[in-house]
Amino acid sequence: MNPQAEFLPTLQALVQCYQAFEAYSAANIRALGLTPPQFDIIATLGNTPGMPATELGEKTLITKGTLTGVVDRLAERGWVERVAHGSDRRSQIIRLTKSGEALFAQVFPAHMAHLAARFEGASDKQHQRWQSALRSLAQVFRKETP
Repeated sequence: MNPQAEFLPTLQALVQCYQAFEAYSAANIRALGLTPPQFDIIATLGNTPGMPATELGEKTLITKGTLTGVVDRLAERGWVERVAHGSDRRSQIIRLTKSGEALFAQVFPAHMAHLAARFEGASDKQHQRWQSALRSLAQVFRKETP
């Protein structure tokens, strides 16, 4: 059997699922007045004392060049600030301002409720099945190459 024939439909289903999720999520984020990368940063910094840019980039999967621009725009709007790192003067901590914390408290629960609405009516068994399938698929991509 053709090896592509085995995995291609799975890959297509994965991409279609991600695209559908991303479109649904992004439309709501934009309705909340943010771009998806802005929301990602606000959500990641929420309920934390802040973090260095390198850690923020790793947690959000936003590239360094894009991260700097998004943080700059969030800082201009008064939602984040850069402060000196206590033990490393070469590094800065990015954290939410009071205004940013208020924004997080508003948009994060609203977006989670928006996403949760798509799962209404799903049983615990369905959630367990989806989680198991997604974790198994993730492991396929985490395997070391020979």
